[in-house]
Amino acid sequence: MGARLLVVSEPDTTASTLLRVLAGLSRADRGEVRIAGSTDPTATGWGRRMAYLGPESGLHSWMTPLEALHLAAGLLGLSHDERARRIDRALRWTGITPAMAERAVSRGGPELEQRTGLASVLIAEPEVLLLDEPLRAIEATERDRLLRIPGRRLTILLASRDPASELGLVAHVAYLRNGRVELIAPVGELDQAGLALS
Repeated sequence: MGARLLVVSEPDTTASTLLRVLAGLSRADRGEVRIAGSTDPTATGWGRRMAYLGPESGLHSWMTPLEALHLAAGLLGLSHDERARRIDRALRWTGITPAMAERAVSRGGPELEQRTGLASVLIAEPEVLLLDEPLRAIEATERDRLLRIPGRRLTILLASRDPASELGLVAHVAYLRNGRVELIAPVGELDQAGLALS
């Protein structure tokens, strides 16, 4: 398993903005983002190695999970066999049953929408997963299971406006104040560092 970092901030929106900048969805007001020596967030740069899932899944309510996953796989240009393999694995891992996979996302409620959103971004097999409050309808123990993707070294950055509820999912916390990193600490050392989130 890769690193898991919870990003909390004052004001609350700063952590979300950081994840959007890392994903290449927003531009930084100043400075630059450099990942693995590259400043290129496009698909030819480090953008292809990341996946972003925000508070809204971006799915059309009439789509089924299966349609959403076929769309995600199609955008990646995967072969038929590779597409089928990744879709099957994503459905199984996220707990979307065959019956659920054929149901419109809107009929399955927020939990199905969030599971489908996660399955969609996992199709790309990213190295870094940027999660901006995307799994709130899913119970904490199940969220933890969903984020322990087997056989993958996946780094997860998680932004949350309810950080105490996410502490069991991460190993470290980064605290941003006014757009600057003030603290990065292991979860077990937050009280000593003067950042009590519970």
